[in-house]
Amino acid sequence: MAGAAALLLAGCGSFDGKREGGPNAGPTPAPMAVSGDGPVKIGEPYTVAGVTYTPADVTDYDEVGYASWYGEERAGRATANDETFNPGAVSAAHKTLPLPSYVEVTALDTGRTILVRVNDRGPMAGDRLIDLSRGAAEQLGISEGGTAAVRVRRTYPPMAERTQLRSGNPVPERIATPDSLLSILRNKLKAQPAPKTAVATEPAAPIASGNAKPGDDRLVIEKAGAKKPESKPAPKPAAATKVAPAKPAPASKPAATDGSYAVQVGAFSSEANANAAAKSVGGSVRKVGNLWRVRMGPFATDADAKTALGKAKAKGFRDAAVVRDR
Repeated sequence: MAGAAALLLAGCGSFDGKREGGPNAGPTPAPMAVSGDGPVKIGEPYTVAGVTYTPADVTDYDEVGYASWYGEERAGRATANDETFNPGAVSAAHKTLPLPSYVEVTALDTGRTILVRVNDRGPMAGDRLIDLSRGAAEQLGISEGGTAAVRVRRTYPPMAERTQLRSGNPVPERIATPDSLLSILRNKLKAQPAPKTAVATEPAAPIASGNAKPGDDRLVIEKAGAKKPESKPAPKPAAATKVAPAKPAPASKPAATDGSYAVQVGAFSSEANANAAAKSVGGSVRKVGNLWRVRMGPFATDADAKTALGKAKAKGFRDAAVVRDR
């Protein structure tokens, strides 16, 4: 019995580059452009809501975070790799993985694991790791409009399973993840702020797409380094001899200080999540379009901003970045 348990753990892959048990596996196979999946696209860096994302071919990608849900609102439209989005297929959107690629998605509350084909970009809300199609969300047991804590691990399935997913059909679920490994994954997730389950009246989080246009329901992607329109500075308050005592600013929105550097912590689809994130890092919240942006600063020097960046990353905000207002 103990030997069987060891074999089960050995088959559960790795997390953060470390095996959870059993003998070391051979090197991760390099991704291949196969019939129906090629050419594989990685893409150039792009910027959404002030945050730059850099697509990369990470062969051993293995992260925990939150999965969101999207469906009929995108039916029939082009995905970021120019396929037609089918909400009933088992597919997903990810910020940086190659398109297409394949991942095992594990629900951390139940241990259920499914195989998903990634063929789109998104979600751009700061508290989301992956956006599942309706078909994928239903197979994993996520209700419409809801979110779930998940593990996303890149994998390289056999040709038969790739073909089945490309045709829009699910493949059988993987072996359920053991409780011992689920415990490790849940502890890893504790450092990240947990989002509240979306309600039916809350709009779906915007998702970036390489085909987005102004006015589309997805965000417009700007290439990294592109010049942005200058924003007008806020007018200075008029001088006065006496003023009424000012009310203290909320903890999540501290008063700005002089400086041109800031740390972009993330952009959230939920104001409550943004406030929670801002409180955890001592940042401020500002609404930008349909998102709530969280920033730390401003700071007078780049060194001060990088110190704050380290604090944000230590709190679990891995996409945080230093930005400069010119």
